Amino acid sequence: MKTIQAIPDKIFTLTELKQQINRWRLINKKIVFTNGVFDILHEGHIASLSEAALYGNILIVGINADTSVKRLKGESRPVNNEGSRTLLMASLVMVDAVILFEEDTPLNLITALLPDVLVKGGDYTIEQIVGATEVMANGGEVKIVPILEGFSTTGIIERMKSSDK
Repeated sequence: MKTIQAIPDKIFTLTELKQQINRWRLINKKIVFTNGVFDILHEGHIASLSEAALYGNILIVGINADTSVKRLKGESRPVNNEGSRTLLMASLVMVDAVILFEEDTPLNLITALLPDVLVKGGDYTIEQIVGATEVMANGGEVKIVPILEGFSTTGIIERMKSSDK
């Protein structure tokens, strides 16, 4: 049985995560990586993370830091700060490791970790997926998982704004 005390142990720095990946690889674990903002966790996120977890033994989730989210989504985002978002992500049973990244894309993170499988949602093509070239050049795979229609953080925020009027 997993305890709540173990949740923060799933949140890593880059140095810690590289060491942990080495340990996982020593016991032949297949490493899967995906990333996103995960601002307001919803059913669509759970579906795509669950599917991503099926491609290997270990699921690592990269999360955009607050400064990155502001640059990408605007000053009103994120709704939930990086501490909350990483803690929520680490509490999910299918997630084995969570790491924040400050850049607008996870390219540096992906090239540092070189996962066996890189997963993104179905709104991307392989050519658009940051890190795909690097992962495939290292012998890894890139998978695109379907998006659960009708679920998006932007949609949730818009519905909240319209209900306030």
